[in-house]
Amino acid sequence: MIKSIDVKLLRDMFVGACGNLAVYEQEINAHNVFPVPDGDTGTNMCATAANAAREIQAIKEEELSWQKFSSALSIGALRGARGNSGVILSQIFKGMSDVLSEANGLLSLKTFSKALQQGAKVAYGAVQKPKEGTILTVIRVVAEESEKWASGRSACFETMMQKLMEKGNAILAETPNMLPVLKKAGVVDAGGMGLMRVFEGFSLVIEGKEIPKVAVKVSMDEFDAGFAADVHDLDDIEFAYCTEFFVKNIRPRATESDIDKLRDKLSRLGNSLICIGDLDLVKVHVHTNNPGRALQYALDLGELDRVKIENMLEQNRKIKAEMEKNKKPIGMVAVCAGEGMKKIFKDLLVDVIVEGGQTMNPSVNEILSAINRVNADDVIVLPNNSNIILAAEKAMEMASRRCTVLQTKSVAAGIAAAIAFDQNVSAEKNVENMKAAFEAIKCAQVTTAVRSTKMDGLSLKEGDLIGLSDKKILTKGTNAPDVVSALVKKMGMDEMDVLNLYSGKDVTEEDVSAVVDRLAEEYPDLEVITYKGDQPHSFYILSAE
Repeated sequence: MIKSIDVKLLRDMFVGACGNLAVYEQEINAHNVFPVPDGDTGTNMCATAANAAREIQAIKEEELSWQKFSSALSIGALRGARGNSGVILSQIFKGMSDVLSEANGLLSLKTFSKALQQGAKVAYGAVQKPKEGTILTVIRVVAEESEKWASGRSACFETMMQKLMEKGNAILAETPNMLPVLKKAGVVDAGGMGLMRVFEGFSLVIEGKEIPKVAVKVSMDEFDAGFAADVHDLDDIEFAYCTEFFVKNIRPRATESDIDKLRDKLSRLGNSLICIGDLDLVKVHVHTNNPGRALQYALDLGELDRVKIENMLEQNRKIKAEMEKNKKPIGMVAVCAGEGMKKIFKDLLVDVIVEGGQTMNPSVNEILSAINRVNADDVIVLPNNSNIILAAEKAMEMASRRCTVLQTKSVAAGIAAAIAFDQNVSAEKNVENMKAAFEAIKCAQVTTAVRSTKMDGLSLKEGDLIGLSDKKILTKGTNAPDVVSALVKKMGMDEMDVLNLYSGKDVTEEDVSAVVDRLAEEYPDLEVITYKGDQPHSFYILSAE
């Protein structure tokens, strides 16, 4: 059990957090609720954390101290902050740094908890009108939870991180109930999701686990540029100019109250204001119709640096023109779970993947959001589960474009349909061809019985492997080769030409080889093609054609 940590381990935790954000950058981007071709929350948070990590890693080992670490973390995050989500993350890091800079020797659980609480406090203070249901809510709740696990005989960093992950993910799941815009889009708050990836990175390092190396696709020039353009706020533009700059070389007689005065003046010029920093460096972001006056106010405090003024009306026109230019006649949405399955659908030109399937049915709003993100005149939806078809049909009724839901009741059926998709024919013809394709195959799966029961003429014990098709249990057994082989026979798949075998999340290559060898022995004329689906709950998904 780790009851205290040194500055080197904490530095590794922040570097790990940056790496973990990079792994999930696009997943976080996909949860952006605003109507633009690509979300940027993950990219902005990733860039912010990466710049902070770059600064703390630049400290020489022999010079590493709590004070230098804290300063590098705070300044690195502030300088690299991009977009509102990145700025808020930088303020969480700054608040933590305020406490960490006072550390001496080893960092205790109580001090780490105080750092989290200060991070939440500073983050809230950085936003003119804080909203609940955002990253702010997540950091506040996580910080409050940390107090509970910072003391006691059995208190340790491993347990604290586990409990913070549980509490943070629980409050993240509640964000749609706090912000109507999230509920309407069917997503959780993207910033809050990114923050939980930061804590996941902390936890992985504490547990000594490796984080995949992913390059952050942002140049150093982009880091130094300041904020990313807030193109996701263009739905109803009241203030046309996104104005961003640093104030440095603060006048000698200036005080913290002068920064507060600048913030008050800027608040009367527009909205989306963030004015943060200290007497070393101040960073400003504001949407206004009078950027010149904003700059003049700042000149009363110090010198201007890295000024950037962007016309959001023009950005909006360009985005709309680009969307229209790149619009496709037909697009596809598919529901699935498992990295392998996602890759298969992406390779088959599916535009948007909705995470879901057995035991995790997506909501109407999640499917609607996916439909509306496809830049096409017509959208074809592949629900890939009988329990999702109705929700998909309700989403179709609410969609802002023409939409068709195909009655695909399994992922295998969805894959067969996607293979038949042809961008060069009409939506009506595609629906006809895709329907014929998935109706021509036979589908089944192998999973586990979760309780003992009698069903479909079979006596099942909890833990039995079962083979089923269209919710009817056809066979059971204690090992996969037996169950798959019997299922193939029951379904008449042995009389077909090709069997596609998609292996699940916990299935090894050796397991797959054992199944394939059995099928080759019993059905030598059947060609078996294997794929790594990584799907949960099903050891194997089968489709024969």
